[in-house]
Amino acid sequence: MSGTLVLVRHGQSEWNLKNLFTGWRDIGLTEQGTAEALAAGEKLKARGLKFDIAYTSALKRAQVTCQHILDIVGQSDLKTIRDQALNERDYGDLSGLNKDDARKKWGEEQVHIWRRSYDIAPPGGESLKDTGARVWPYYLHEVQPHVLRGETVLVAAHGNSLRALIMALDGKSGEEIVKLELGTGVPIVYKLNADSTVAKKDVLEG
Repeated sequence: MSGTLVLVRHGQSEWNLKNLFTGWRDIGLTEQGTAEALAAGEKLKARGLKFDIAYTSALKRAQVTCQHILDIVGQSDLKTIRDQALNERDYGDLSGLNKDDARKKWGEEQVHIWRRSYDIAPPGGESLKDTGARVWPYYLHEVQPHVLRGETVLVAAHGNSLRALIMALDGKSGEEIVKLELGTGVPIVYKLNADSTVAKKDVLEG
């Protein structure tokens, strides 16, 4: 029996627009971000997808994106689990800083290392490896069982928490996954086999 897993990065946030490191700061969507979330819902509705359960993070930009999608597909009251295990990577001392200002303070090379290394964390924050260490066990114990029962599951989360999932699902290396760009509000639809291997993957762009 195959199940369906849909991953969606939240729509553009106010700090995405301002080029600030966001991390665990609880920032809302921009007008464009709301439009992206609604568009994601329309793409999933056009596929005829209906969900059995939804998961999102403890941060409102992901929660609102999740709710907009559910509203569009006609499932506004669907059971939705919120958990900080799906939160964005914690950027620690970089949180709230403009990325250009951070480069001036620590140097372009150092900031690039923090942003694009798999296992090097910024001061007081998490590396992508650290993020995966909380995201992947949560997925295995809470989310995957629904998919393996043949259900259709929505996960609305963040760029780095979703990278951690995609790394495992797609069998990517740490070096490969840090180069992966995830568009805001772009659904990724996985069909998983009963043994949890990926049968099919569709990225619903455009």
